[in-house]
Amino acid sequence: MSKWVEEEIETGLRVGYRLKKILDSSQSEFQTVDLVDLEPFGRTLMIDGLIQSTQCDEFVYHEALVHPALLAHPNPRSVYIGGGGEGSTAREVLRHKSVERCVMVDIDADVVTFCKDHLPENAAAFADPRLELIIDDAKAVLEKEQNGFDVIIMDLDDPLEGGPCYQLYTTEFYEMLRSKLNPGGACDAAAGAPLPVGGIFVTQAGAAGIKQHRLVWSPINSTLRAVFPAVTAYKHAVYSFLDEWGWHMASDSAELVAPLTPAEVDARLKERLVGETTFLDGVSYPGLFSLSKTHRATLAAESLVMSREKGTFSFMHNQGLCVAKAGK
Repeated sequence: MSKWVEEEIETGLRVGYRLKKILDSSQSEFQTVDLVDLEPFGRTLMIDGLIQSTQCDEFVYHEALVHPALLAHPNPRSVYIGGGGEGSTAREVLRHKSVERCVMVDIDADVVTFCKDHLPENAAAFADPRLELIIDDAKAVLEKEQNGFDVIIMDLDDPLEGGPCYQLYTTEFYEMLRSKLNPGGACDAAAGAPLPVGGIFVTQAGAAGIKQHRLVWSPINSTLRAVFPAVTAYKHAVYSFLDEWGWHMASDSAELVAPLTPAEVDARLKERLVGETTFLDGVSYPGLFSLSKTHRATLAAESLVMSREKGTFSFMHNQGLCVAKAGK
């Protein structure tokens, strides 16, 4: 007999993974956290029964979330992370030698502690003196922040109906966030030459495959374009998510969010990072921004702008919880 974990990917599509071992479980004030060993993916972090990251490919998601924005900025010194409780986003940010201050705000102390205890690859990030870890609401902390940031990263839960984060994908939130980006930031004489003005915002934006990209990936892009003059969409396959995943960068400066050349990516990775990336380099980088004809048409036609005030939202499917069951 064997046990399987089931995950409902969308209505009518349920996937099973062979469960080798439950490593640990915890119930926080907000959610259920499980660390399990799944046969296809290895050590896997699950929250409320949904896969968050896996040993086999979490670096794809986190390198794609962090490095395009930090490499695009001429000299990122201050970074704000909303969410990111497992520590992997902070890990990738803190690999950049220019970063002097990284503020990470996650609302769930139990999740952060759980990940500190069980994810040794992030231990150095949690111990880094440049990291300011705050257990609180990411929106509330950012609103009160007096100092601007060169890069703001939102590594939040997907916008689920009735979930904790859907209002953080709205024009009201993005307008506040835009005011917290440095107008010049680190773009000064210390960088050695006149440089583009402005900060960069990047957010995870949900499933972006050929079918699911219309749910939230394109509405988030449309919402950002209602607030920022320059927005760049990108995506890549994440094996354990069973789909392509999407992100968006936004800025007051089109030059800051324009894709780099492969040579620029390799040069900046070599100059700026401690250690080497596993997934991202000059050859793989352009693939992030090579959107299909279908995706480009969807973005061009998208008209939904999400707003708390107007009550206009778009949600990912409210996926079912995982269950463990016996099988042959």
